[in-house]
Amino acid sequence: MGHVNSAQNSTNGSRDGAGWTAVTSIPLSEEGTAPDGQSVGALVRDATTHLSTLVRSEVELAKTELAGEAKKAVKGSVYFILALTVLGFSLFFLFFTLAEGLAQLGLWRWASFGIVFLLMLVVAGLLALLGYRRVRKIRAPKRTIESLKETSQLTKRHKDEEPASA
Repeated sequence: MGHVNSAQNSTNGSRDGAGWTAVTSIPLSEEGTAPDGQSVGALVRDATTHLSTLVRSEVELAKTELAGEAKKAVKGSVYFILALTVLGFSLFFLFFTLAEGLAQLGLWRWASFGIVFLLMLVVAGLLALLGYRRVRKIRAPKRTIESLKETSQLTKRHKDEEPASA
């Protein structure tokens, strides 16, 4: 390619504009090759490969970061679990103190422990009722199930079409 014009002379070689047509694009190099000799297809292939490698690297980085953060979360949650365990055992002493306090008010000791026991049963029943009401609201993931069904149908259609096209 000798020179690049904004138009080409298609018939008579004159430059008066009579036979000129507009050029929709200006080629960067002759016949689809880059200045270093690679074809445009090879450049696109290289760019796609590099982009794919970059995306994979970003995904690996995200996985590594998430794994590190998950480990921190697990370690932190262990301390919360230990704290809840100690709190659970401490409640025994709270209820024992409450029963002894009722006994000091003039109730028989066995009656005060019975009252505390009934109080604990009522609280446990209320918590169980609240838990049941929450669990009852749990529903199947409808959108995910529908998406999986659609994917399954598309896969079946694709498998059915393969022998016909082959």
